Amino acid sequence: MIQETKKKKIVAIWAEDEAGLIGVDGGMPWHLPKELKHFKETTTGHAILMGRVTFDGMNRRLLPNRQTLILTRDEQYDVDGTSAFTSPSDVLTWFEQQDKNLYIVGGAGVYNSFAPYFDEIIKTVVHGTFQGDTYAPDAVDWSSYHLASESFYEKDEKNPYDFTVYTYLKK
Repeated sequence: MIQETKKKKIVAIWAEDEAGLIGVDGGMPWHLPKELKHFKETTTGHAILMGRVTFDGMNRRLLPNRQTLILTRDEQYDVDGTSAFTSPSDVLTWFEQQDKNLYIVGGAGVYNSFAPYFDEIIKTVVHGTFQGDTYAPDAVDWSSYHLASESFYEKDEKNPYDFTVYTYLKK
C-alpha cells in the first residue's frame, strides 16, 4: 500500500460574528469554551502566526504545543519562546524550510497580508452581533474556495451563543 505524503499548508483560522467582527481592544468580543477547544485541537502541533498587537492582546501568553511566530515592524522585537519576523516574505521563507502547517490567527492586517497564500480557511461564525473594532479580512477571494464542511454547535450553560465552523478549501 502506498502512503500518501501530506502536504503542509497555510491555513487561516478565525471567529467572527454575523457582521464580520473579529475583535475588540486586541481581544475577542465573546467567550466560547467549545470554540476555543476547537481552535486548540486544530492548531496543536503546528505553527501559529499572529501580529504583535494580537500577541500583546493575549498578554504575550504562549499557547502550549504550538510554535509561535510574530509578525512585527519592530526589528528589535524579542519575546522568549517566539520567532519574530518583519515581513510576510520572511515568514514564507521560514514556511518553505520546515514541515509544519502554518495557521494564521490574526489580526486583520496579518490575514490580509497572507490571503493570497491560504490553502484552507476555517471560519467560525458566532450567531449574534457584538461591539468591537476589528473585522474579518477583506482580501480573501472567496471564489477561489469551496465549502468542504460545516459543523453547528448549540449554545449551552458554558457557551452563551450558537456558532458554526465552516471549512473552505482552495479550488
